[in-house]
Amino acid sequence: MDAIDPSRGLFCNRTLNLRGIQAIGYDMDYTLIHYHMREWEKRAYGFIKEGLLGKGWPVEDLTFDPDLAIRGLVIDIERGNVVKANRFGYVKRTFHGTESLPFDRQRDVYQRTLVDLAEDRWHFLNTLFSISSACMYMQLVDLLDADALEGSMGYADLWTEVQETLDEAHMEGRLKAEIVRHPERFVDLDPQMPLTLLDQKRAGKKLLLITNSEWDYARPMLEYAFNDFLPEGMTWRDLFDLSIVGARKPDFFSVRMPAFHVVNDDGLLREHKNGPLKEGCVYVGGNAPLVEESLGLRGEEILYVGDHLFVDVNVSKQVLRWRTALVVRELEQEIEAFQSFAGRQAQLSELMEKKEQLETQFSRKRLQRQRLREGYGGADGQSVETLEEEMSEVRDRLTELDERIAPLAKASSRLVNSNWGPLMRTGKDKSLFARQVERYADVYTGRVSNFLYHTPFTYLRSHRGSLPHDEAAERDPEYDSLTSGYEWDETTATERQ
Repeated sequence: MDAIDPSRGLFCNRTLNLRGIQAIGYDMDYTLIHYHMREWEKRAYGFIKEGLLGKGWPVEDLTFDPDLAIRGLVIDIERGNVVKANRFGYVKRTFHGTESLPFDRQRDVYQRTLVDLAEDRWHFLNTLFSISSACMYMQLVDLLDADALEGSMGYADLWTEVQETLDEAHMEGRLKAEIVRHPERFVDLDPQMPLTLLDQKRAGKKLLLITNSEWDYARPMLEYAFNDFLPEGMTWRDLFDLSIVGARKPDFFSVRMPAFHVVNDDGLLREHKNGPLKEGCVYVGGNAPLVEESLGLRGEEILYVGDHLFVDVNVSKQVLRWRTALVVRELEQEIEAFQSFAGRQAQLSELMEKKEQLETQFSRKRLQRQRLREGYGGADGQSVETLEEEMSEVRDRLTELDERIAPLAKASSRLVNSNWGPLMRTGKDKSLFARQVERYADVYTGRVSNFLYHTPFTYLRSHRGSLPHDEAAERDPEYDSLTSGYEWDETTATERQ
């Protein structure tokens, strides 16, 4: 615990004292159970392809490309594009179909357009389950542009067709049935996960399972992922004070839906009439207010952990004011990529600093030349000809610098994924996905078992937020002592008691 791998950290947007958390709720898929994304999405893609072939679509030659899309992208169904936007909604990278859009073309299309997720034209890829759909959509755009698809349809129709075809496979239960038969192919086991939850339970936390997965899928998957790593005689069911499957999130958090008690392993149901939910039992459906009433807890006493930005952390925070933690499975790979690039990043930063200095010199000389030509501002003893010679020298040095910067900047923008770069950044800025994480998740991390390294008693403090003018203020040697970012509150005074 004294030497935590940086990629296994808990990253805090809003201060969270785990000692004040009385109950922790968990989603299941990509939260308690991690999947081999490429294997899962390849199979999901296969079911989409089979469904489209059954409808007569010419997709027999298409193959799944797991690097074609990443989580956090946005599909523009109006134009058949997939875009990556920064935190302000400005489009920074675009693919039309499976081809990258040149910068000039991208600027023409999106110069006056901001990505607004409230508009119907934009579809945000919230989870890793979106990769197969996005890949197929991008390939279908190519077919539509090549007039290879029959009938009258647009880019929006393609997205609808892909989603409906995948939904049909899910409704038939074919994909999950295959995963239950061969969990070793699809599940990325984490032996530390059960110990993490056991620590929390023994520390007095109520543990909740709240998943949209149905009982006939959740039970065998949790048995596979948990039981072999628990003390002898203990099963996954002993970890959870309440287990809710088929929760129908996000409605679970805002609509008072009925709960049904799962009576046996075969899934026999009995309606829960009234009163609190019984601890140690499994239920189908129900609602968050009923959970709060059953536990005698409310709001900030409950932490909910999930992988879906909207379904898990947005709604639970907005409606109930539960504390939230987001599992971002890609985070570990991203941190490791930045660590390996650190030396080249330092070189890039140094070159960019030199470029900014030269650009400042060039701008000043240009202004001096302007004043001399226009006859205002006073002469400084230099002639227009001398200034132009100096400007030419600075311009040559800038060109040389640009030639050194370009390959480093390109490599930086292609870290993790050669098409889209890192999940959490667009260039030097935060990505739109990162902004959503910052807005809705109190804490984010790569996997639930990272809580193991921080104990159930940790006090997670958010870092002091940065502002563009901080660099100017930090030149003052007194700055650090005056602005430590430490905020006093009543809990701070008593946190060690």
